[in-house]
Amino acid sequence: MAAPRSQPLLLLLLVALLAASTDAWGKEGHIMVCKIAERYLSEEAAAAVQDLLPESAGGELSTMCPWADTMRFRYHWASPLHYANTPNVCNFKFSRDCHNSRGQRGMCVVGAINNYTDQLYTYGDSPKSSYNLTESLMFLAHFVGDVHQPLHVGYEEDEGGNTIMVRWYRRKANLHHVWDVSIIDTVMKDFYNKSLDTMVAALQTNLTEGWSDDVGHWENCANKKATCANDYAIESIHLSCNYAYKDVVQNITLGDDYYFTRYPVVEKRLAQAGVRLALILNRIFDKKKADTMPLYVQ
Repeated sequence: MAAPRSQPLLLLLLVALLAASTDAWGKEGHIMVCKIAERYLSEEAAAAVQDLLPESAGGELSTMCPWADTMRFRYHWASPLHYANTPNVCNFKFSRDCHNSRGQRGMCVVGAINNYTDQLYTYGDSPKSSYNLTESLMFLAHFVGDVHQPLHVGYEEDEGGNTIMVRWYRRKANLHHVWDVSIIDTVMKDFYNKSLDTMVAALQTNLTEGWSDDVGHWENCANKKATCANDYAIESIHLSCNYAYKDVVQNITLGDDYYFTRYPVVEKRLAQAGVRLALILNRIFDKKKADTMPLYVQ
């Protein structure tokens, strides 16, 4: 009789795995971020990335950018690294907010970005780095995407919108899932013929045209060696308060009014994440020119 009892348990485990795999920008969002970043890498940075990527990547960083979500049940300790929560306030403070449930400081998305950046700075050292730099690269690429999803820096009380149940038009969802997946899926369907590559091309066009005056500001980072992940988290909690949470209550139906005022925020955050990921990788792998290097499209 033991075997039949195991089936519901297996089903529950499968459901849990599926739920965990979508708890970030959806797969498409992470791929878009990295496709944009690849266009802005210097020759030296692109070569280093190629050297570190696993063979399964097929030479493209973007194929590995959802990887960190698939590893949550293997690397339990990494779950808190995908987000940061504030005590229900619209500001982020590293000393107060960057910790896991056991209070270990640095165990949040900002700490993760800084940690994996530091690890990647050992690339090319002699003797060889003791870190698994392939995993460091894949974690870093994923977490730079995560910190730009506004609700990955949300309220502790509702777990970044995960406990706020809504309807996205006719479909039940939680608010976090709406920002991870639903808005992107709807935009792709409405404007880009359900094509990820078409949407990426449109974002890249905006980077050289509509957002061209803004890109220089996105690049600004006082920390010339590492990252400005703290600043990106501050941006995200402000966007959470002003857009994601605004006018949302339990069981509300979110339709056109919400969608048409929020999807531009999502598109810009995807583009910002791509630009900034490239900036970090260029600084890591092109050390001689890192402090003065402008971003440019390959």
